[in-house]
Amino acid sequence: MTQDISIQQAKDVLRIEAESIFSLIEKVGEPFSRAVEMIYKSKGRVIVTGIGKSGLIGRKIVATMTSTGTQAIFLHPVEGLHGDLGIVNKDDVLLAISNSGETTEVNMIIASIRDLGVSCIAFTGNPSSSLAKASDIVIDIGVKKEACPFGLAPTSSSTAALAMGDALAVALIKRRDFKERDFYKFHPGGNLGLRLRAKIRDVMITGSEVPRISADAAFLEAVREIDEKNKGFVIITNVDDVVKGILTDGDIRRIVRRGTNFRAEPVSLFMTPTPKTIGDDISVAQAIEYMQREEITTLIVTDKNNHLKGYVHLHDILGRGGSLKIAFPE
Repeated sequence: MTQDISIQQAKDVLRIEAESIFSLIEKVGEPFSRAVEMIYKSKGRVIVTGIGKSGLIGRKIVATMTSTGTQAIFLHPVEGLHGDLGIVNKDDVLLAISNSGETTEVNMIIASIRDLGVSCIAFTGNPSSSLAKASDIVIDIGVKKEACPFGLAPTSSSTAALAMGDALAVALIKRRDFKERDFYKFHPGGNLGLRLRAKIRDVMITGSEVPRISADAAFLEAVREIDEKNKGFVIITNVDDVVKGILTDGDIRRIVRRGTNFRAEPVSLFMTPTPKTIGDDISVAQAIEYMQREEITTLIVTDKNNHLKGYVHLHDILGRGGSLKIAFPE
């Protein structure tokens, strides 16, 4: 009897979720077409954001897009408010996912990103929500009911968001005339697989592209360097190129909020000392594992004496497609 009930419950869930996806067909119209064109014509990337279950769905949409020719990265809204907003530029397109459209963290990050001049597409089940009102294009992913018997756990709604994300990614495949041969270039067994096996020395950013400043420089000089390099951070070194610390966008915001008198002070008073560093002989896969474990997105590359050699950023490795060149030895 218990087994029969479980089977029936499973069938009910699948039926409800299938009906939810089927109901989306009637909602695909002019806003969807405009979203495809906006992303296709963009010179930047798709920045996907969401929190909780919507965040998990967002990460999957990013994975589908990046493997099918659309450059995309996931930006956690909380991390974005504490420094990672530096990865966003005005040529990007934001895809924000929130079933209610009233998720505080998502709406906060949208306000900041909109100030940069970034266009916004909303996936929401509430076309009258704050998220919808703040967006250029609203795609309705609303469902009649959740498959959860209490109507609380995101089930049908998250499935609907995932399906609409797939629809958007596939529409972009057609719009870009993306071929089967192109898919293999982005498949984990191909280009990404090569990246993961590469050494950090093959992918790290070096030279004038590295945001850096002397430890005795003024705080405002560090702010200018962050603004000019647009990486979201600056590395602090002494006169011998020994790494002494790091200052991020998030650090600056916290300093300003505290009302600290920073104008005439050296950056060394505000930096985070002893930042996370790695050597250039470890693999990209090991570096990514380290970043995930430490919950960071940037690693400074140094030699055994802590002299600066460059840096690597998670989004450069995984999210910016062909912009990262790997020079393998012959």
